[in-house]
Amino acid sequence: MPKNESAARGARTRGDRTRSERSIDVHDAALTLFAERGYHGTSMKDIAAALHLRAPSLYNHVSAKQEILRDVMVETMNDLLKVVRSAMAGTDDTVLKLRRAAEAHVRYHARHPREVRIGNHEIPALEEPHRSAITKLRREYSRMFVALIERGVEEGVFTTRSPLLSAYAILQMGIGVSMWYRPDGPLSEDEIVFHYGDTALGVVGGVSGRAGAPATEGAKRPPKRAVGSKK
Repeated sequence: MPKNESAARGARTRGDRTRSERSIDVHDAALTLFAERGYHGTSMKDIAAALHLRAPSLYNHVSAKQEILRDVMVETMNDLLKVVRSAMAGTDDTVLKLRRAAEAHVRYHARHPREVRIGNHEIPALEEPHRSAITKLRREYSRMFVALIERGVEEGVFTTRSPLLSAYAILQMGIGVSMWYRPDGPLSEDEIVFHYGDTALGVVGGVSGRAGAPATEGAKRPPKRAVGSKK
């Protein structure tokens, strides 16, 4: 390859990397603003100001504000599906599967409060066909929990009379955690996740969820955070 062509290609690669990094910055700034002000309360000018850029410069990295919202919501749902499915892999025990699914759900929501807030409040702001695509992903996610609970009822390990309502209750727990959890709070992330794993089993009437019953086999209780500790 001629030296000049190689140098030009290297320059393009460096430029592409810079644009990619700036695109990440744009999405991160938009995440914060959408979560704080709402989609309609945030303008491209606001996003540019947060990055100390002029608004026209943003269009070098994104085509429109709607594109950012779509990407955030699609990536969030795909990540949730991947994380929960991965957590359930490796065991055929329905009780343990549900515990792992609930814990993964809660942990994700504790770690991604901005994405969760946007995902649960900005569906009406999405334009078609993206709104329908997100609705489909959300239905797939909730149905995964419903099906697992229905399986547990069939096996006799869960006693809930409504797998659907039990699934919704478990999903709502994660949403609630995203609203109040703080890394420097009195309970560690692991303690909260473990507690909600127990609670999820109680919601479905699982044996391990009864008061005073031992934790699910394979689930290890985390150590309590020391008083005054923020780690």
